[in-house]
Amino acid sequence: MLKKSNLLKSLLFLMFFFMLFPTYAQKRSFSMEEIMSYPFPSQLAASSNTDRVVWAFNEKGHRNLFVAEGPDYQVRQLTSYNDDEGQELTNVKISSDGNWVIYIRGGDFGSNWGDEEPVNPQSLLDPPKVQLWSIPFEGGESILLGEGLSPVISFNNDYIAFSRLGQIWKIKIDGSEKAEKLFILRGRNGSPVWSPDGKQLAFISSRGDHSYIGVYTHKASPVIWLDPSYDRDSSPQWSPDGKKIVFIRQNGRGGTSRRILGAFHRPWEIRVATVGRAGSKLIWKAQETLRGNMPTTQGRANLHWAAADRVVFLSYQDGWPHLYSISKNGGKALLLTPGNFMAEYIQLSPDGEFLVFAGNTGSDAQDIDRRRIIQVPVDKPKVEVMTPGTGLEWTPVVTGKSRDLVFISATPKRPPLPAVMNLKSRKIKLLAEDHIPAEFPLQQLVTPKQVIYESEDGWKIHATLFKPEKLKGKNPAIIYVHGGPPRQMLLGWHYSSYYSNAYAVNQYLVSQGFVVLSVNYRLGIGYGYDFHRPVDGGARGASEYKDVKAGALWLARQGFVDPRRIGIYGGSYGGYLTALALGRNSDLFAAGVDISGVHDRTNRRSRSSESSSRFEQPPDLEKARKIAWESSPVSSVSTWKSPVLIIHADDDRNVAFEQSTDLVQRLREQGVYCETLAIPDDTHHFLLFKNQLGVNEAAADFFIRFFKSQK
Repeated sequence: MLKKSNLLKSLLFLMFFFMLFPTYAQKRSFSMEEIMSYPFPSQLAASSNTDRVVWAFNEKGHRNLFVAEGPDYQVRQLTSYNDDEGQELTNVKISSDGNWVIYIRGGDFGSNWGDEEPVNPQSLLDPPKVQLWSIPFEGGESILLGEGLSPVISFNNDYIAFSRLGQIWKIKIDGSEKAEKLFILRGRNGSPVWSPDGKQLAFISSRGDHSYIGVYTHKASPVIWLDPSYDRDSSPQWSPDGKKIVFIRQNGRGGTSRRILGAFHRPWEIRVATVGRAGSKLIWKAQETLRGNMPTTQGRANLHWAAADRVVFLSYQDGWPHLYSISKNGGKALLLTPGNFMAEYIQLSPDGEFLVFAGNTGSDAQDIDRRRIIQVPVDKPKVEVMTPGTGLEWTPVVTGKSRDLVFISATPKRPPLPAVMNLKSRKIKLLAEDHIPAEFPLQQLVTPKQVIYESEDGWKIHATLFKPEKLKGKNPAIIYVHGGPPRQMLLGWHYSSYYSNAYAVNQYLVSQGFVVLSVNYRLGIGYGYDFHRPVDGGARGASEYKDVKAGALWLARQGFVDPRRIGIYGGSYGGYLTALALGRNSDLFAAGVDISGVHDRTNRRSRSSESSSRFEQPPDLEKARKIAWESSPVSSVSTWKSPVLIIHADDDRNVAFEQSTDLVQRLREQGVYCETLAIPDDTHHFLLFKNQLGVNEAAADFFIRFFKSQK
């Protein structure tokens, strides 16, 4: 037994130890699987007449729907998919009375092509189908309604309209009747929208170079076409009385072959048509400038018919993607969200009186690199940030009964979870906190810091710096480049599952002793139109690479970074920039991991140009092809010296697998050290958790092997 004096000394030592090292857990390293164990919520939806909400959770590949109901919002699991099968749950909606939830299981929605086709990442002999399901909110077995897309629930809560094989169908929400095809029309008919009384359906009939807005009433009446023209009409929205429809009109395809390089205005306008009457009325037309082009951020025009017959839409006309409203009769559009920030994930309240959205503004200058929930009335520019602080919030919805604000919330350390705010008390309640696993290394994560540096041509570039809390000497560093490219990496967990995964990988690399700089290069969102749409970006000159290179040069100047051990990695467009960096600057980038990258910008699937079958060609076709080639990593293989790991799944519907096959052969011919990881039958988004885990582990292991042993 210890003497009292020795015991006292031991206790004092332990106290001193824990003052220096607060907990052992904070020092313990963690595995890639542990950092990836977080649940990721998506598809948040609220009932327009009740306080019922639904969302999807992806928990290590187990994808299920969860529900909660006010006022206490106790969380309950609704579906029972208990395996890592790679089948996403999307198009999640809840009926206005809160009694039914519908969803699609399968597909790879968000891809550039084939997103509605089945995916089979398990290589099953009988591939899964893309299917529409319904399930009672109170629980029970999911009801298979059949194959279908774009489902919408009628305001009467009895039927679902959806598209299948280019036509519009309907089915009872409880599956008690067989699906009924409403008509057979030319073109691809989809995006159905119920009228407020549930008796009519508006839809889009796409016919290649033009499209119409149609209205279906019943079998005995022909379809009504709203002011058919030689243009492309889209985004139909009903007026509250069900008599009018507001829609977007853009020019039809065709005309003289324009130049490829540079930029030009593409007209679009907002029109209102009265159902059953000829013609339509122009109520707003975009200004004829580059900023007057259709927004390309989430939701594009985000058209809504709001209270007091105000039409709400998004425009980039003042240099930022801002919300505007205008009378149904036209007149001057009212700017609702003035300031240097963007609006995305925009939702109209059930009563139509206000909007909620995710925006990058607030009282803190660093909020430009975060997301906040913001509220604004539809008839006045009275912007209110609802969630100030150092966290991040996105995808807001408003419940129909108590008008509670529901959204996804995260911090730099805590992963995303659903949250509810009472708009009167402003108190916030986190939901499903118990779904964060015990093994998730919450306390070991670092808080990234905002960094702003200057690119070689004067652009101010924002980045997030991940750095171990205690650094000694000069350390290896990694540049991370996001994909898209219309994305923005944030000062915390991301609202995209793809980039939350990247955030987890960056945190893991830090735990292994790396410094990581995540670069928000031009072409990304969050910093205004000119940053988002440079005329010399991408295949037109790859000016965004200057920002990536400048980030590496910034790292090289930091006293805690070893300039000889700077690597780079990224997926999709980030893979493209990784390959471009290694090809152009192997002197700066010592190694890289290229995931699903584009490597030849002259490939027709990767380059936008006029059809080669036309006699008339763009006047700058040859110059544009030359610049596209020079903007491609394959044009720089001769100067590529650094080792690389190339990863690609071969059912990729965003970037053709052949892009990596071609690059691998070129690198072999050049004698460049190249490791590869090919993943059969999965997609760009690595739908199987075990595949995503394998990709992350391979990327981290590659950098550890090449950098940690080279001091």
